[in-house]
Amino acid sequence: MDVIVTGRRCTITDEFRDKVTERIQGIERFRDRVQRVEVQVSTHAHKQPDQATRVEITLIGKGPVVRSEAAADDKAMAFDHALDKMKAQLRRAADRRKVHRGLRVADTIGMPVADATPAAQEAPPVRRIAGLEVTGDGPLVVREKIFPATPLTLAQALDEMELVGHDFFLYVDTETGAPSVVYRRKAYDYGVIHLDIAT
Repeated sequence: MDVIVTGRRCTITDEFRDKVTERIQGIERFRDRVQRVEVQVSTHAHKQPDQATRVEITLIGKGPVVRSEAAADDKAMAFDHALDKMKAQLRRAADRRKVHRGLRVADTIGMPVADATPAAQEAPPVRRIAGLEVTGDGPLVVREKIFPATPLTLAQALDEMELVGHDFFLYVDTETGAPSVVYRRKAYDYGVIHLDIAT
């Protein structure tokens, strides 16, 4: 398992890199098949002191991408918080799979984010952003992302939602082909919304 530690607007010491590599090894007992772990540390001088350093951990392997992040006043504490979050996500996903015996996550390709925010245009007073026309410098800010969609079962969508640490997950249902969303309710309860596309 490769561990890659990078820093943005900060220096990564050998001591910190060694600590991260050593602590990350414990992840393997929660998630086998991890090929690479990326740890990105970034500092933000304009944020509150307890949010000044952010650490994002990404597990890349044969299954879905697993990501967690946390912020604190120093990189060691932010890393510890992010690692604890990741372990909790992996535990929740493992617990959910135990409840639904036999329903395992199929190997899927990690879904890279394609940020399709259009480049700023200088002259035209009318701009088209994510299918909307914006005149001048209006207050409308739109961020558009495009993901490749691999059809998933409900059990696979729940696993992927837990692994990325979000409260909802948009997917295409394998059985119906309909766009669907799973979302977290209270405790371990989940909801699902299926769209019935009128023809």
